[in-house]
Amino acid sequence: MQSVVKQKTRAAFPEEYANPFSAAYWREAAAQLTDIRIICIAAILIAVRVALKEIKIPIGENLNITVGFFVNALGAMIFGPVVAVVAAAVSDTLGCALTGFVDYFFPFIFVEIAGSLIFALFLWRSSLTETRIILSRFFVSLVCNFIMNPIIMNWYYAWINNGKSYEFVTLPRIIKNLALFPAEAFLLVLFLGVMTPALLKLKLVPKNQKELVMTRSNYILLGGLFIVAVVFVLLYVFVYLPNK
Repeated sequence: MQSVVKQKTRAAFPEEYANPFSAAYWREAAAQLTDIRIICIAAILIAVRVALKEIKIPIGENLNITVGFFVNALGAMIFGPVVAVVAAAVSDTLGCALTGFVDYFFPFIFVEIAGSLIFALFLWRSSLTETRIILSRFFVSLVCNFIMNPIIMNWYYAWINNGKSYEFVTLPRIIKNLALFPAEAFLLVLFLGVMTPALLKLKLVPKNQKELVMTRSNYILLGGLFIVAVVFVLLYVFVYLPNK
């Protein structure tokens, strides 16, 4: 009887997947929707995420520094892509509801969903590394802030028809995210590194997680991705905007 209990205890650690490109990965991700513990954790993190939406450091007109991505990444790392998508939709809707749906525009929910999905695809049930975390933050910035936000802002200003050029609203946002990316990626590595031991004790992540320490190669990667981001911004400013 004791051996059976020990086997169950050993099996309690989540299974690790090499990549998200398997049916087993997605079956397990969908199964998290029926895991009471995961749903409770998701509810707590949704509440934290909604609360953090109100914590902003203003640095210009309609331009703020936020810290919600820490909770977003942590949640995605714990409960995977399926629950992460649901949690993103719920937290975005609740956050807007608390402000009385002021300036609410439904398509922005897809930016929240995309960010959570990208974090989950990189971080859930993986062997967590500094490189994975840095890349996850980079692709969230690229897909959500550089690609999706300008498109949706274009729809938004066409919808409200206030005559303001959306390019002059989105460009400062893009530059802000470019400037903050290295610091945000570095801090995210530190944050998840601090949280991982607690997650291991709770058996919320695969067992063999190494200590996260930024190395020279990680800093080189960070610098390289920053240069790539600069190139994208220059193309946006000097190629895309003049041809609109």
